[in-house]
Amino acid sequence: MFPALERDGLAWRKSSRSAANGACVEVAPLRDGVAVRDSKDPDGPMLRFGERSWREFIGAVSAGGFDHPHE
Repeated sequence: MFPALERDGLAWRKSSRSAANGACVEVAPLRDGVAVRDSKDPDGPMLRFGERSWREFIGAVSAGGFDHPHE
């Protein structure tokens, strides 16, 4: 179980490829992983991922593991 996160002081950022429609997520580095939140709701819930889980997720995204097949 992870300890509670403080919102203040986290360095949130979103991809430079994000569209201007506000449908983005933001990430903030943590000492032992990454925090993720919805950019439209910065005061809403945050998800926290451990370092290994985040690395595996990013690797799967980079490898196309979540791409939709072309029809």
